[in-house]
Amino acid sequence: MNIMTNPAALDVDRIRRDFPILTQTVRGKKLVFLDTAASAQKPRAVIDAMAVAMQTQYANVHRGLHWMSERTTEAYESTRDAVAELMNANDRSEVVFVRNSTEAINLLAHSYGRGVLKPGQAVLISGMEHHSNIVPWQLLRDAHGIELRVAPITDAGELDMTAFESLLEDGKVGLVAITHMSNVLGSVTPAERIVSIAHAYGAKVMFDGSQAIVHRKVDVCALGCDFYCWTGHKLYGPTGIGVLWGKRDLLERMPPFLGGGDMISSVTYEQSTWAAVPHKFEAGTPAILEGIGLKAAIGYVRAIGYDVMEAHEASLVEHALSRLAGMDGIRVLGNAQQRGGVISFIVDKAHAHDVATLLDRQGIAVRAGHHCAEPLMHRFNLDSTARASFGIYTTHAEVDALVDGLVRVREFFQ
Repeated sequence: MNIMTNPAALDVDRIRRDFPILTQTVRGKKLVFLDTAASAQKPRAVIDAMAVAMQTQYANVHRGLHWMSERTTEAYESTRDAVAELMNANDRSEVVFVRNSTEAINLLAHSYGRGVLKPGQAVLISGMEHHSNIVPWQLLRDAHGIELRVAPITDAGELDMTAFESLLEDGKVGLVAITHMSNVLGSVTPAERIVSIAHAYGAKVMFDGSQAIVHRKVDVCALGCDFYCWTGHKLYGPTGIGVLWGKRDLLERMPPFLGGGDMISSVTYEQSTWAAVPHKFEAGTPAILEGIGLKAAIGYVRAIGYDVMEAHEASLVEHALSRLAGMDGIRVLGNAQQRGGVISFIVDKAHAHDVATLLDRQGIAVRAGHHCAEPLMHRFNLDSTARASFGIYTTHAEVDALVDGLVRVREFFQ
């Protein structure tokens, strides 16, 4: 792939040619895909990388001595290097492969929660979390005696930093687990400030970066956090592959999450010993082809450049908010000063599911529902919203198509 970029502008037409699926029509209309926050479309580089691996070199990894296995192991493990470089990790062994962010947080809740945190300590989350960063901590609370605390958010959809700090002051919080960017509001949390405050009170910090890493460069050394997780299918990669990054000394203190092959050093009927990190947390045959696809996705994104992607996205968000602000009967949820390319909205007199259905009839794909964030919906006295989310292939014309589509939706309900 050879993408020529300008720091001020992204050649979207050229980008779109890399995504075969975007050439389709839906219900006789040109496809307008505005659901990238749920799962991004895949560029040809990712599709080809996985297809070539299946066609020319596929074998199981880590365990074979033959040429095919060695070649595939090298390709799969090179993804770990690509992830470490992407996140500016100090050590490739700090990169643990999981299926997705949900599994990463469950791993952390099980292994750090039960293995390091003590009953009576607390985990602090925020009022804008995905269910994946709520339910594992509830399970930990019920099984291990951990207190679960929730930092509130403001009406603008930003973390209430005064309340956040007050919840840390008694020194009982052992871990802060918080989103880096809301999948509903698009709000970007002040990550460096969160880490600074949490560390001052002796708490470790994990960020759910499922949305953030898609839209902005993530440098874990600069953030100073202790754990960071994200999922490949939102970063234009395949499903079934994700990342938990953690500081090595913390990972070494944590017991395994799953048991079986590849995570062991030795096994007898009396006892087993564990492989070194990260393999201690990677039981069984991994997502080999998906790992190879993830490396291709990382290469694709880095060839474009995060500065270019951020500028493009900021332009899209500004354009969308400006157009939506001028529409009667449309309300955008949240008004954070720092936000990414996710916009949730409600239409007067219309349920979000009806809005999404009527837009779909016009070839426009948006999300509708509670977006796996029911407590956040309840915070705003809602049960659902429609959500438009942008990617590197989204155009200003598609934002205009959304607005035109919403005009027709409004007419239907008047």
